[in-house]
Amino acid sequence: MYIHELADWPHFRWNNEVLAKPLAEVRHRQGLLIGHMGALGFDLRQEAVLQTLTTDVLKSSEIEGEKLDAEQVRSSIARRLGMDIGALKPADRNVEGVVEMMLDATRHYDQPLSADRLFAWHAALFPTGRSGMRKIRVGAWRDDGDGPMQVVSGPIGKERVYFEAPAAPRVDQGMNAFLDWFNTNTDIDPVMKASLAHLWFVSIHPFDDGNGRIARAIADMALARSENSPQRFYSMSAQIWQERNAYYEILEQTENADMDVTRWMEWFLACLGRAIDGAQIELSTVLAKAKFWDRIHDIAINDRQRLVLNKLLDGFEGKLTTTKYAKLTKSSQDTALRDLAYMVEKGVLVRSSEGGRSTSYTLNLAS
Repeated sequence: MYIHELADWPHFRWNNEVLAKPLAEVRHRQGLLIGHMGALGFDLRQEAVLQTLTTDVLKSSEIEGEKLDAEQVRSSIARRLGMDIGALKPADRNVEGVVEMMLDATRHYDQPLSADRLFAWHAALFPTGRSGMRKIRVGAWRDDGDGPMQVVSGPIGKERVYFEAPAAPRVDQGMNAFLDWFNTNTDIDPVMKASLAHLWFVSIHPFDDGNGRIARAIADMALARSENSPQRFYSMSAQIWQERNAYYEILEQTENADMDVTRWMEWFLACLGRAIDGAQIELSTVLAKAKFWDRIHDIAINDRQRLVLNKLLDGFEGKLTTTKYAKLTKSSQDTALRDLAYMVEKGVLVRSSEGGRSTSYTLNLAS
């Protein structure tokens, strides 16, 4: 029997005594991070938000097996935030849709969540009306026309159903109850509400596809409400991606148990705490980038050079050579060589001692 089949659904219960300490700890971490970011300048905060949202969009999609182009995601977010990051890479419809949904959830966190708003998110996620090769209902609750909504895992021929959602006729009433609670209930801490909203939404599984990504967007919206701020400095989706096996395991356990969701909430709070801790590491990267750009602010840097420098600052894999520079910037070998020589002359890059085609370049991070 699944959780939504129980007589007392959806009256969740939990042990406040068990959750009091982890909730207090994660709230404290939230406060420290927000305070730390508040002490930074506007540009640094914007860079941190851009980095966080980019990671959030990428990892939320990757959890579902969809790998998006990081540069397209970053460019799409920067354009919508009005940020100048040099040359912007055009984004395809799928990227634009995911970004649009995530920004609507977090930038407009204080606006009510409605069925129409969820339908708009869903339509943005699936602009072609298809999930892969499969045609799906877009911008509407599922109708189970192809059979019950089941979450299945395992290889073909050995699939295992670990969850079956409520039948389609129950979805509309179930979502009305969920939305009413999400928009009006104030008796629960907003962080706890984020945890419960995530679980409740995926337990209903109201759409043909995209339920996981929308559930995480709803949780991010609730977390933004908990901080009363649209600025995101940590990515819950990135942390869930790192812990995805444990994530699916605790969801399965909870959806096949009774209405006591204490263990799910414990896991969510612990995962959130680790996400906030990880943000402190990410923040150090943002600070290092800001320090680098501040040091070279008097040096004229063109869009090609800026693109490559940002890739190096973000952790470029392998060695930067003239050939790789030309490929990244879609320029000729001669242009690449001139750009690189100029940056070596200005002390922005350091040239390796190897000669010829083996010559590579690294950032000059000397203060």
